[in-house]
Amino acid sequence: MNSPNPALVTHRAAQRLPRVALLLFCAAYVLPGLFGRDPWKNADITAFGYMVNVAEGRSPWFAPSVAGLLSDGALLPYWLGAVFVKLLGPWFGPALAARIPFALLLVLALVLTWYSTYYLARSDAAQPLPFAFGGEADPIDYARAIADGALLALIASLGLLQLGHETTPELAQLASVALFLYAMSASALRGAQARLAVLVALPALAASGAPSIALALGLVGTLVCRVSASASARGFSPWVMAGTALCIMAAWLLHAWGWRLDGYRSTAQVVAMLKELAWFLWPAWPLACWTLWRWREHLLDRHIAIPLSCAGVAILACVGMGGWDRALMLALPPLAVLAAFALPTLQRSTAAAIDWFSVFFFSVCALAIWVIYVAMQTGVPRQPAANVARLAVGFTPRFSLLAVIVAAAGTLAWLWLVKWRTGRHRHPLWKSLVLPASGVALCWLLLMTLWLPLLDYARSYRPLVQRIARHVPPGACVSARDLPRGQLVALEHLGGYEVDAATPLDATRCDFLLQSEPRLRPRPEIPGWVLVARERRPTDNEDVTAIYRRVANAR
Repeated sequence: MNSPNPALVTHRAAQRLPRVALLLFCAAYVLPGLFGRDPWKNADITAFGYMVNVAEGRSPWFAPSVAGLLSDGALLPYWLGAVFVKLLGPWFGPALAARIPFALLLVLALVLTWYSTYYLARSDAAQPLPFAFGGEADPIDYARAIADGALLALIASLGLLQLGHETTPELAQLASVALFLYAMSASALRGAQARLAVLVALPALAASGAPSIALALGLVGTLVCRVSASASARGFSPWVMAGTALCIMAAWLLHAWGWRLDGYRSTAQVVAMLKELAWFLWPAWPLACWTLWRWREHLLDRHIAIPLSCAGVAILACVGMGGWDRALMLALPPLAVLAAFALPTLQRSTAAAIDWFSVFFFSVCALAIWVIYVAMQTGVPRQPAANVARLAVGFTPRFSLLAVIVAAAGTLAWLWLVKWRTGRHRHPLWKSLVLPASGVALCWLLLMTLWLPLLDYARSYRPLVQRIARHVPPGACVSARDLPRGQLVALEHLGGYEVDAATPLDATRCDFLLQSEPRLRPRPEIPGWVLVARERRPTDNEDVTAIYRRVANAR
């Protein structure tokens, strides 16, 4: 006997978000940060280094390397970036050219999340109950409204904000998970497209550096299909198994198998992981939990079982990896789908609480960004200006009229949305997620316009490379065995040095040596080398880079 459906939705509540507004949301989220900056430290610049080295022929396609050190990551994302560097690098520069395909992958994840939700919402078990005297939502309009809510939930997710705008393999993994979610969701209505999608998604996920997650998704997806009440879903299970087999083959061919299991040595580590789960998945996780409660008698139905199983695999992978946030990012698309199905069951008081929290929190954040920007440009207020000068030593603010215009337009749009939402617009299902999503997009837009020069100065290796250039001539051979890989990339591509991080010190032919060491604990003298200087990034108070020159008669 079928359990009662908790969704009661009127025709007025199922109106979709205007397409122009939806596209502007996505543009305001995806485009800021794409232009006008260097690759940032750690994962962003490291991945860029492998891509540009492959594109420029400095390392082979099947063995990407930086300064002689081979990559231990997946090949597919590096190939993707390298292709775009070769095609677009001469016109846009290597950094922007490598960033473009990953911005497209973020767009793809957003689009696939929308369509996954749309097809799940069209299933019979997800449709709202009909009214005795008519006036219920049209099935197609209801599915579109729910899908709009899922897209807004994904944009509002705090964990996607930075990681989703990097040039890293994890974005390829995110798009692959979203493609698998789409394949499972559309299998009942778009058979051919769904079969092709699952045959691509799992091998792509394995080739992007997550073969164990791809294998787990394939096994769980097969189980979900086999226990489904839908005949079309049960008939889709062989295709999921075929995708799983291709995943295993891709991982074997590309030598991508690997496990990263980390234990928890203290209660503090467990608490830290739970805190990370709470903020990283906000606001999708409380809405997803509400969905599971209100739809608790429908957990085996496709619109709940598919996103729940996908999110569960990613969250368990994160927990098994010691709380690794890049694995947790893969849970965001399915959690956004689950969060969207909470919207038809939200009480008005809950929706009002979400709205007022969003108005207060994001308005305060936007105001703080503007105040600090004005302080950087004018010196008033004095304390924020002094804080910036203390934390970013040597930074010189730059004024950009275009940045101010874009930031002002985004701020005015936010004020209009607040006015619209606090008015009498109570009907659309997606209304409760408009302010969280637009608040996240606004703050990201302001940071990537008003604060971009400051953040680029703080996050880029360029200031350090410029300081090193005072002591090491351009084009010199530099031995750098213990530097972070991101800094090796910066020395190669921002400084133009020939960097050797693979040859032992006693066998290197380089005349300069760079070593990383704690600022307060210099290393002992190195025989045959003389210390020239000790430089550090202006925003790094812990580590310094010691610069040595070979003694003339030490060869």
